[in-house]
Amino acid sequence: MDPIRVMVVDDSVVVRKIVTDVLSEDPAIEVVGTAINGRIALGKLAQLEPDLLTMDIEMPEMNGIEAVRAIRAGVGGSRRSRVPVIMFSTLTERGAAATLDALSSGANDYVTKPANVGSVAQSMESVRAQLIPKIKALTGRPAGSARVAAPPPAPVRPPAPRSGAVKQPAVLVIGSSTGGPEALAKVLPVLPASLPVPVLLVQHMPPVFTRQFAQRLDRLCPLRVVEAVDGTPLAPGTVHLAPGDHHLTVRSTGRGLQTALDQRPPENFCRPAVDPLFRSAVDAYDGAVLGVVLTGMGSDGRIGAGAVREAGGAVVVQDQATSVVWGMPGVVASAGLADEVLPLERIPEAISRRLGAARATASVPATAGGRR
Repeated sequence: MDPIRVMVVDDSVVVRKIVTDVLSEDPAIEVVGTAINGRIALGKLAQLEPDLLTMDIEMPEMNGIEAVRAIRAGVGGSRRSRVPVIMFSTLTERGAAATLDALSSGANDYVTKPANVGSVAQSMESVRAQLIPKIKALTGRPAGSARVAAPPPAPVRPPAPRSGAVKQPAVLVIGSSTGGPEALAKVLPVLPASLPVPVLLVQHMPPVFTRQFAQRLDRLCPLRVVEAVDGTPLAPGTVHLAPGDHHLTVRSTGRGLQTALDQRPPENFCRPAVDPLFRSAVDAYDGAVLGVVLTGMGSDGRIGAGAVREAGGAVVVQDQATSVVWGMPGVVASAGLADEVLPLERIPEAISRRLGAARATASVPATAGGRR
């Protein structure tokens, strides 16, 4: 019945106190130590043996990105090289760029620092709402449990029987969350520029982050990747990424199908959310949809995946072994709504096969295949 052991790494006394106080209120979490920079954190890893680190980005001597790279390289003890790391980021262009660098260096997730809040109590509530669920998800802690352990393999139900044939997909829709940036950076660059359908993508991210993320993916991919704007005609070869704080859906018009953005209430506590995108694609394309659900916490995408299969589309999800958090793909698989449950490296081939696209390459280096 051991609590989750957390080390808080931040050069700000105020932030260290806020985070420590918030985490200490939860009986399932124990703050076992703090550090004012990455170098000191590395020195404490073997001694404290934390189950997870929260890591500031900008710190003296060794910043958070350098610390993540060192941890993943085994500095501080190879036994701790895979310890989950959650970055603390600012909601700015610079903060977004640094956070994406940290994720590509091996960080697991991030939270944004409270900004423009009027009191310490509000700051604490912001940290509590963002951070504690992610700590528990990344350490395999079921809600309400007092046990730290890897979760047992979740049951995968065989897909429900179909009343008719699977429709040839006319659109690809993808949903992801925790661990999604790195998963997408491995899937999308392997898809050919000749992909015969448009692609719409929801990655749970705030504003500013989505713009930077779209630009990064665009540099890596043969496909064109853009942050979605309202009213863009849908055409093959372009990936539309939902902008932060906006739902992305498909709109039917007299001139054809277009992207649509709105700020209706969050679904599954998320905006953008996966379910509205999947449902709208089913309506607009009469069920001729291929839905893909990648790593992420929560259950966003389950209802949408059900709509896709019921209308004659197909659903592919990432397996538990390769997911950072098997929440979103896990609920789809356990509900019997997944046509295929695959490791991440096999998902590009499944997409190309189901779309009838040119055969995807087995693997593509991170900088290869992109458009110059």
